[in-house]
Amino acid sequence: MHEAKIEQTETGAVPVDDGWFVLNLTDIAWETVEGGGTWCAFEARGTRDNAVGTGVHVLPPGESSGFYHAENEQEGFLVLSGEAVLVVEGQERRLRQWDYFHCPPDTEHITIGAGEQGAAVFMLGTRSEGHAISYPANPVAARHGASVAESTDRAHEAYKDRPPIRPSRPPAPWG
Repeated sequence: MHEAKIEQTETGAVPVDDGWFVLNLTDIAWETVEGGGTWCAFEARGTRDNAVGTGVHVLPPGESSGFYHAENEQEGFLVLSGEAVLVVEGQERRLRQWDYFHCPPDTEHITIGAGEQGAAVFMLGTRSEGHAISYPANPVAARHGASVAESTDRAHEAYKDRPPIRPSRPPAPWG
C-alpha cells in the first residue's frame, strides 16, 4: 500500500487518496457549523470507499453532533475529554472521559456537549454501499435542541434550516 498524498488547505492537511497516512490533530483540516461543534474526519475527502468513518468531534456545552438519528450500521463513540449527554433510545445518559458508547445498527442516538467545557469525542462508524439513516422526532433530544420536528429519512430535510458547514481551525486545546 502506498502513502497517501496529503494536500495543504487553508484550514489544515487533508489526505486526498486511499493510502496510509499519519496526521496530528493540530495539522489536520477541521470543519464547524453553528450549534454543531467542530470536527475533523480522518478519511480522504470525496471518497466513499472507506469501510469505516472516523474522526474527532468537539462539542461545546449544549451543542450536538447533529440531530437524533439511527443508522443501519454500527457506530462507536469514545469520550476523550469532558462530558456529554447521550440520548439513546429516548433515554438520557451522562458520559464522561473514557466512557465508550457502543451503538449497534438501528440504535436511535445523539451526543450533546455538557458540563463546563463540553466534550471531545472520537467517533467511528462502518460505512457500506447500503448506508441509510433516519431522523425520528424525539422529545428527550428536542429538550437539547437535537431533534427534528418531524421524522424523516432525508438528511437534506433534517438539516434544511441549519447554517452552512464552514472550514475551521482545530479548537482548544489543539488549535
